[in-house]
Amino acid sequence: MTQQTTLVLQPKRRGFHLITGEICSQLPALPACGLLHLFIQHTSAALSLNENADPDVQTDLKCAFDHLVREREPYYTHTCEGDDDMPAHIKSTLIGASITIPISNHRLNLGTWQGIYLCEFRNRAAGRRIVATIIE
Repeated sequence: MTQQTTLVLQPKRRGFHLITGEICSQLPALPACGLLHLFIQHTSAALSLNENADPDVQTDLKCAFDHLVREREPYYTHTCEGDDDMPAHIKSTLIGASITIPISNHRLNLGTWQGIYLCEFRNRAAGRRIVATIIE
């Protein structure tokens, strides 16, 4: 059996945000065993799994990505939506639009230190939409 729903996240500022709780609170009951596939419907944000305990990781990731993909590079031609737009598209491509997590015993089977991240690359963004597909 497959279930699908669209989740809407609260707007977040630019950065890496732990959203495991926000995701889980919007999901229907999970099966005993299966997969959860999450797909973000945006081209300037991404989803990732990473450290869920130390918030310094989120700060360091933001700093590293801002260093790797800088704003206002002279070779950008897609510039009409602001200085943060083209770098956001590049960062989104580097991380990706989806993740898949196993479901075991009616729970997400994440590692001890793993959490779901919204990687928000725009300075200001509306609530992001995520399609959640549960495969039993």
